[in-house]
Amino acid sequence: IMMPAAIRQMTPHGGVLVDRVLRGVVREAALERAQSLPKVYLSPMAVSDLEMIAVGAFSPLTGFMDKLTYQTVLDDMRLPNGLAWTVPVTLAVTSAEAAALKEGQEIALIERTAEGADHIMGILELAEKFGYAKEEEAAAVYRTTETAHPGVARLFAQGDVLLAGSIFLLNRPSVLEFPELRHDPAQARRLFAANGWRRIVAFQTRNPIHRAHEYIQKVALEIVDGLFLHPLVGETKSDDIPADVRIESYQAILRDYYPPERVLLGVYPAAMRYAGPREAIFHAIARQNYGCTHFIVGRDHAGVGRYYGTYDAHYIFDEFLPHELAITPLFFEHAFFCTQCGTIVSPKICPHDKKYHIVLSGSQVRQMLEAGQQLPPEFTRPEVSKVLVEGMARKREEEIRKEEAKKASAAPA
Repeated sequence: IMMPAAIRQMTPHGGVLVDRVLRGVVREAALERAQSLPKVYLSPMAVSDLEMIAVGAFSPLTGFMDKLTYQTVLDDMRLPNGLAWTVPVTLAVTSAEAAALKEGQEIALIERTAEGADHIMGILELAEKFGYAKEEEAAAVYRTTETAHPGVARLFAQGDVLLAGSIFLLNRPSVLEFPELRHDPAQARRLFAANGWRRIVAFQTRNPIHRAHEYIQKVALEIVDGLFLHPLVGETKSDDIPADVRIESYQAILRDYYPPERVLLGVYPAAMRYAGPREAIFHAIARQNYGCTHFIVGRDHAGVGRYYGTYDAHYIFDEFLPHELAITPLFFEHAFFCTQCGTIVSPKICPHDKKYHIVLSGSQVRQMLEAGQQLPPEFTRPEVSKVLVEGMARKREEEIRKEEAKKASAAPA
């Protein structure tokens, strides 16, 4: 018997798509109650983690991890029930903040807005508070304890106590970027079903799409029904290209070079951890929760600096049995333009020497864009290059204005 496509959708990780978003009169009552609760202020990563837990992107998590879960994830890359999970999702506070809180009570989770106001985002049912070893977490998750690594630096700068417990989301973040592209997992699944897609490949990125990305995505599109282009727009490094510029570049390339009926652009509001191989698994699990059946894993996925091997994010999938990860990874090697082949290729199919390969590093791309130079058409589409050059020029102008305003405010009257 043929089942409707909507019924054959990918099962969420753990079997159930978590929903911890309060609505209607229940939300109103919780908001009123939260006004008088003890407060915990959230870091930018905690703001995004709270939302991701609540909408089911991090299913089966229903809150921030307790000590047993945290330790099992570090040691075994699994939850206590044996389910695959590779990165801790925790809420850190200072020892002084933790001392004022009691296990068993409700805590208001607060985002501090740019204007300095309190924005109630959620409620934590505090089940446990515990200390932890930052060096141990850094070594396990990031494979280094060097603070030059942005994930390690963030870890070492946060509080020394972790708060655990289930959460409820009352409000989205105060600044909701790209609302028209913010498809929660349940919404993404409905859109896939409406398009008649049964096999969906997700592509995670924090960078603009260049020709090598386009090649990888289109190769994957040959074997699936649809592409879910899902760029991360949460907290990233300060020198990464701004999210608004990246989104504009994605829209430019999709408009002219992709079949619109086979691509869905959405934003992934999570923070970037730069955890390399472990984050590759984490990203794959999240995309399974969004309803995807396949996930592209390229060169140095979620990497930074030289902390991970080029294809370590491929090899880590071998540490899990086939039944542990329902989503299918699609592994791709480094792609580039070969002047002899006359097209985008990879080492698997190109027989020519490296001197014929046009390859630009991320730092080279940033340097060219900051200098106002167009990127080579062999590296990225001219439409994308134009968007990036203009976007980075706007960013420089904004930074100059902010610096001038700062100097003016500091000047003596």
